[in-house]
Amino acid sequence: MRSIVSFYFCYLLCLCLGIACIVLVTTWNSKWRGGFAWDGSSLQFNWHPVLMVTGLVVLYGNGAVLYRVPLTWGQNKLPWKLLHAGVMLLALICSVLGLCAVFDFHNANKTQNLYSLHSWIGICTTALFTLQWVLGLAGFLLPCSPMSFRKLLKPAHVWMGGSILILSVVSCISGINEKLFFALKGTTNGTQPYANLPPEALVANSFGVLIVLFGLVILKILSNPHWQRQEASEDVSYSPLLQDDN
Repeated sequence: MRSIVSFYFCYLLCLCLGIACIVLVTTWNSKWRGGFAWDGSSLQFNWHPVLMVTGLVVLYGNGAVLYRVPLTWGQNKLPWKLLHAGVMLLALICSVLGLCAVFDFHNANKTQNLYSLHSWIGICTTALFTLQWVLGLAGFLLPCSPMSFRKLLKPAHVWMGGSILILSVVSCISGINEKLFFALKGTTNGTQPYANLPPEALVANSFGVLIVLFGLVILKILSNPHWQRQEASEDVSYSPLLQDDN
């Protein structure tokens, strides 16, 4: 009982942190960066952090812990498989749109793509996420998937899921820092320098701290063996779509 109460405390905390992350990144880009558009201007770039944080961090993290919710234990796993896949697909769509926003902005302004460490980590994370989703679909939802493949895939799927979350947090933190260094120069664009820690920097830094806390709570939930889904048998754990799954 105490373990379940602890789980729901952590789960509620991750929900609150996720909402706070989305609110802060939206506030930052609407109040200090001018708002949003899709016209190749800097306002289009502002969609990039909002969509990447919403997709690669918040939706991804919440999708990853769906199987840990005690309400799902002992129930038909198929609806939760579909919900897990659906949330992850939505997260992937947001991530791809976030990449489109920044690539379009760079191309419209004749800026080089993929030159920073942040961009390298971000594009690799999205590529790994895409591969993870496709393999998960093939291994755990398609009825033609052989049992041997599913058993081989599951530990790699779990490990890769946590690794992608860590990479997502690293990418976001490096992106926040990079954006603040570019935007808060205190010389030509009328802003205070980053070193003076103006209100925009305080909000963005606080936003970065919330992302780290969100990632830590998700990893805590994923790593606790007492919060793993209780399966009736080993076969049920790997049952694909359209196969008996109780």
